[in-house]
Amino acid sequence: MTTYEVRSHTERLRNRVFSVVTDAIEMPGGEVVDRDYLVHVGAVGVVALDADGRVALVRQYRPAVRQVLWELPAGLIDVPGESLVDAAARELAEEVDLVAARWDLLADVHPSPGCSNERIRLFLAREIGPVPPEERHERTHEEAELELHWVDLDTAVTMALSGEITNAACVVGVLAAAQSKLRGFDTLRPASAAT
Repeated sequence: MTTYEVRSHTERLRNRVFSVVTDAIEMPGGEVVDRDYLVHVGAVGVVALDADGRVALVRQYRPAVRQVLWELPAGLIDVPGESLVDAAARELAEEVDLVAARWDLLADVHPSPGCSNERIRLFLAREIGPVPPEERHERTHEEAELELHWVDLDTAVTMALSGEITNAACVVGVLAAAQSKLRGFDTLRPASAAT
């Protein structure tokens, strides 16, 4: 396989979620070209499946697409030293006031590898219960309007395949959960599996 040697790496912009960089990369044949992309902190997402076979979905406004999208409870890996499964549990509690007693690794996804190195680790959360009212997170900004919708997993699959769900992590999570369920959840990896 061809080796694409990075000749230089230049950071153009940085914020708390991502940076924009330019790499000068040697292509097959020797030509050196510039490629711009985002270096992202990474994220986690949760397919929370209740005892009735329903998945927890939210509707969230996304400025980049100027739409309210169907999504999984999800968020950034932005707490130093926090494990990925702990980040997922935190996001589940913060976004939809839920906790889970059982966690499994469902999938790892690069949602936009043509322009970003972002990686999202998706977990399957089961044995769901509520966060006690006195321990609930106060949501702000776009998250202030998040509302939990329990959707039958088969219905969510139809929503993903029909284009009603377009968020990449949500599509992958819903389809992976449905396929895993069909296989008796035998293909799941431990929540603590290495990245």
